[in-house]
Amino acid sequence: MSGTRNGAIERAQNYFDDGTFIHQLRKLVAVPTESHPPRKGDLEHYARDVLGPMVEKMGFSVRLLENPEAEHGPVMLATRIEDESLPTVLVYGHGDVVRAMGELWREDLDPWTLKVDGNRIYGRGVVDNKGQHLVAIDALAAVIAVRGRLGFNVKIFVETGEEAGSPGLKQLLERDRDLLAADVFIAFDGLRQSTEIPEVTLGTRGGAALDLIVELREGGFHSGHWGGLLSDAGVILSHAIASIVSQDGRILVPGWTPASIPEWVRAASKAVVTEDLPSAPTADPGWGEPGMSRAERIFQWTSVIVLASISGQPSSPVNAVGGSAKARIQVRHTVDVDASNLIPALRAHLDARGLQMVQIRPVSERAEFPASRTDLNDPWVQRTIRSMELTTGRRPNIVPNIGASGPSELFRQTLGTPVMWIPFSYGGCSQHGPDEHGLGSLFRDGLALAAGMWWDFGDNPDNGQR
Repeated sequence: MSGTRNGAIERAQNYFDDGTFIHQLRKLVAVPTESHPPRKGDLEHYARDVLGPMVEKMGFSVRLLENPEAEHGPVMLATRIEDESLPTVLVYGHGDVVRAMGELWREDLDPWTLKVDGNRIYGRGVVDNKGQHLVAIDALAAVIAVRGRLGFNVKIFVETGEEAGSPGLKQLLERDRDLLAADVFIAFDGLRQSTEIPEVTLGTRGGAALDLIVELREGGFHSGHWGGLLSDAGVILSHAIASIVSQDGRILVPGWTPASIPEWVRAASKAVVTEDLPSAPTADPGWGEPGMSRAERIFQWTSVIVLASISGQPSSPVNAVGGSAKARIQVRHTVDVDASNLIPALRAHLDARGLQMVQIRPVSERAEFPASRTDLNDPWVQRTIRSMELTTGRRPNIVPNIGASGPSELFRQTLGTPVMWIPFSYGGCSQHGPDEHGLGSLFRDGLALAAGMWWDFGDNPDNGQR
């Protein structure tokens, strides 16, 4: 099978079987690349000294793009131009991770030390996102080794601030637009809905955080003398929250859910095959918009949660009527909801219920990503779907947009590219928490899918090689 598509897939999977992939991933995980607050020295070291040399060996030229926000980490840009007339693929990943929380990990685990335990591979960043962009890189290496070339141009873009909201990314894309020009953007990140079925995701939901604040008076007053006489900030805040989300999880604010949904989005969401896993929670029956499946609620609808709320002094309650209360609400929405109307819609909703005293403040601590979605009929999307079908013999899950947020729209708007996300993790991976891990079987599967995809992107349909 030398010099064939199957030969490239076999070589990619051999990188996993012979330990090469694990050896490389071990070196990536060992760098403590927390980005919030930024460990800029470690972020630069990861991009320049650890990941950079891996791709330079494959014939890529590597450079660091300085972040316009100087306190944050750079972008590693690795470029391989085989022919200016060929299409260019921009491959995205991020090298930064969330806070390690090492004190909360299992006793035999350390966030910065890779450990293989059966099918599980533990370490901070294994799935979010070091292992996933390594899949893309090793699959490129396999195709280059087997065919001697890719047959298209590649730019590997690994940022180091995604977990902090990608500070400086929008300015960087605008500044380096010509340098980053490409025909398609493909991110290797995210969770698959099924460990058995490959997946193509066409965008992300947007995210917004809002603080609800009730400030009636300073301090508290004795509950025996003033309870029942003074307005209770905690009660008012509770009514505000209850007016936003019902007790069974339905969103009650007009304008916060889609007024209409494209038919292809409805069809794709309905067709997604999901899987309940032993280490992941299952959806609560009866919670959320009625009449929708789990996939439909995530991929075509809005979600609202309370991230935190406080009234009084929870750690040491006192007998007093509280004068202030505060809650942080998170909204995730698709492109079918107008993000600019979230606060005005909520203001009108609360005012109509006599809750004018509840203030609404947008959270500005970190940037929020806009919603994004690429059309199913885009030629690059269809090409990717056909490639996955050829590799696995089955149609992948087509997810209109993942439930989480990401920088898709920044790339789509600035570079004018269609956007796809290819995930190789699963719902029980504990990303963002202690004991983060990936499944070896999914990484090996991912190497095959990615190698097949890269082969097909560079394949001449008349050369007969399969």
